[in-house]
Amino acid sequence: MDRLTRKELKTDKFAVEVQHGVEYVTEHRQQMALWGAIAAVVVIAVVGWYIYSNHEHGVREQKLAEALRIQNSQVGPTSANPWVLTFPTEEARQKALTTALTELATKYSGSEEGTVAQYLLGASAADKGNLGEAERRLRDAVDGKGPYTSMAKLALARVLASEGKINDAESLLRSLIEKPTVFVSKDEATIVLAQILAPTRPEEARKLLEPLRTARAAISKIALTEISSLPRK
Repeated sequence: MDRLTRKELKTDKFAVEVQHGVEYVTEHRQQMALWGAIAAVVVIAVVGWYIYSNHEHGVREQKLAEALRIQNSQVGPTSANPWVLTFPTEEARQKALTTALTELATKYSGSEEGTVAQYLLGASAADKGNLGEAERRLRDAVDGKGPYTSMAKLALARVLASEGKINDAESLLRSLIEKPTVFVSKDEATIVLAQILAPTRPEEARKLLEPLRTARAAISKIALTEISSLPRK
């Protein structure tokens, strides 16, 4: 028998594989139809989830935009400009803002928009002196999603320090110093830590601030101001 060429061997091998494939499909037609149907269902489910997620994301963004519009609204007579939102009193504005943010934080907990809402609610509570609520809200925001978690961590550290929980506040700030973010720089976290330590550990605060003397102008100015307020050695 003549020896087959390499090309013929490849051709014969391909033909055999095709034949085996045809036989397999014939023998397992029902099973393959089942798997094909399952694959189709999976594809439909993935596409459906993608569309739903995009829709939900759009809804959350719209809700947050509405809340921020209330936050940036004016108090006083109704404006002739339809784009300017006004409230008759500050109390009415704050009530509307709290309602909008609470709904967003509750309904969309765990999302970036929900995290922003929790952060804003926590910051508002802290401004009003309600440290218990501020701590609760800010802890939820720290455990949330998105870049605002670092801002929540910074705000929470200030609240904890106000409550006398210095060690907890220090731990949060040192974590920010080790891993700064776009919203909270290493220098900013260092200055806040120095401010918190200054009353009881002034020398440690000084050590944190001294390297910032030569930082960029804004940071250097704050550092020098904080150093000047520390007790002299």
